[in-house]
Order: sequence, then structure tokens, then C-alpha cells
Amino acid sequence: MVVTREFVDIPVAERSMRTFVTAPKPEGRWPGVVFYTDIFQLTESSLRWAVRLASYGFLVAVPEIYHRVEPPDTVLAFDDEGKARGQADAEAITTAEFDEDIRAAVDWLAARDARVGATGHCTGGHLAFRAAFDTRVAGTALWYPTGLHDGKLGKDTSDALQRAADIQHELLLIFGTRDPHTPPPGRATVKDALDAAGSRYQWHEYEAEHAFGRDVGPRHDPEATDRAFAETVTFFKRVLR
Repeated sequence: MVVTREFVDIPVAERSMRTFVTAPKPEGRWPGVVFYTDIFQLTESSLRWAVRLASYGFLVAVPEIYHRVEPPDTVLAFDDEGKARGQADAEAITTAEFDEDIRAAVDWLAARDARVGATGHCTGGHLAFRAAFDTRVAGTALWYPTGLHDGKLGKDTSDALQRAADIQHELLLIFGTRDPHTPPPGRATVKDALDAAGSRYQWHEYEAEHAFGRDVGPRHDPEATDRAFAETVTFFKRVLR
């Protein structure tokens, strides 16, 4: 399906959050999905992923996660300098501020369709998990979310995993088995917490590294990406119908 592409500014208190929006070109009301990127913000790789998801019949909104500390349209490079800057940006933002941004994005999507989902990669997966606390969100797909097992997100400690019981809908979790950011003990911590909370979830692990879905760089695994993407589309088509 052919899709549209545009940038919009979503209001957050006295600020505005630059957001890439992509949706099917045919007229209609499409289920919405807020997609949180990795620490590099709106890279071409992340935008391609969003466009691909939109082509399956979703209105996808991709906010700049560091709009509070970076100028609009800031995209960080996939190198050591970009990684250090992205991590420093995250450490300058509180969990409460991230939550305020999440509410603003969900507000924007909910005003356009009653069914809203959330997804994210890496740090964005952690943000999507926090988006799942919003009762308007009907399903959340997390690609190798970082910091869930140890509470690392921003300036302070995230209580995301401790609040798993607040999530009323189903989750889809995707990990690479060779992910150093969430190694086997970390993945066990996440799974144990979800089980203790009585969460409904699907759990998929692929023989891949962290960020295997990023279609640039040596860690990209096209086969694992295609399988995980198919699981994500199937999930959203079911929970957002």
C-alpha cells in the first residue's frame, strides 16, 4: 500500500514535539501506532521501518524522543559520538518528562482513531512499555527494549517493570539472544516480572544481536527482522482491529 509522509508538531505543555507521521494514502480511519525510536532519533532507518509498518494499514507517529534537549530535526549518527550524545540526552530527561511526552503522542493519535498501539526499539522499547500504562493503548510491541530489567532509562530510575500489573492489554516482546544490553539474566528478570504480574504476552527470541532490526550496520539480520516484523504486523492487526 502506498503511504503518505509528513512532519507535524505535537504540543507538549509549552513545547512542541516534532513527529514524523506516515499513513496509508487511501482515505479512511486507520488504527494508530506510536513508534519510539532508538537513541539516534529519526534516522532514515527508523523512518523506513515506520513507513513499512504504515503500508500494512496503520497511522504511525514517530516522535523525537529528545525534543526537550535537542533542536528540532536533530538526527544522531550511528557512531561513537552519536551514541555518547544520545545517551547523554537520555540522562538529561526525567521519567516524568518522558511520560508527559508519551501522553501527548497518545492524545494526538487517540483524537484520530479509537484504537491505539505502541511500539519501540531499544530505548524506544522501554518508552513503549511505559506507554502501555495508558488504558487507551490496546497493544504494545517491544523490540529489544533496554533498561527494563534494571530500571535504566533517563535522569532517574524507571519503575516500568514494577508497574507491569498496570498494563491491561497484551504485549509482544522481541529479543536477540546475543543482546548484551539485555543478557539472559536480564531477560529472565523481565519475564519473571511479567509472570508475577499476570501479564498477557508473547515472547520471541531470535538468534541475533541487539538492534538486529536496524537495516544499516553489521548487526542487521534481514531474516530475523522479517520474521519479527511479520509477528508485529499480525499482532497489531489483531489487537487494533
